[in-house]
Amino acid sequence: MLTKTFILQCPIGLHARPASILISEAEKFKSEISIKYKAKEVSLKSIIGVMTLGIKTDDSFEVIISGEDEDLAMNRMEKFFDEEIKHL
Repeated sequence: MLTKTFILQCPIGLHARPASILISEAEKFKSEISIKYKAKEVSLKSIIGVMTLGIKTDDSFEVIISGEDEDLAMNRMEKFFDEEIKHL
C-alpha cells in the first residue's frame, strides 16, 4: 500500500472538471485508489464520492493506493496533482 499527502493547487478547488479528469485517470489502473480528506475516505473512481469531499485550493489530502499496479498509479497521481491540475 502506498500513501502520499498532496496539497491541492487548482485555483478553483477540486470541482467537476478536474475531478472528472482525475477519475478517468484513476480508472485506468487495477489498484484500489482512494482519497482521504479530513475524516472521510472515498474511492477515487467515484465522481460523486470525490465531489462530496469539497476539497478547496491549498487543502491537504491523502491518496491511498493498494494493488498490483500501485507504483504506476501513484506515479500518475503525482504527475496529475503536482503538475497538471494547476492548468485546469
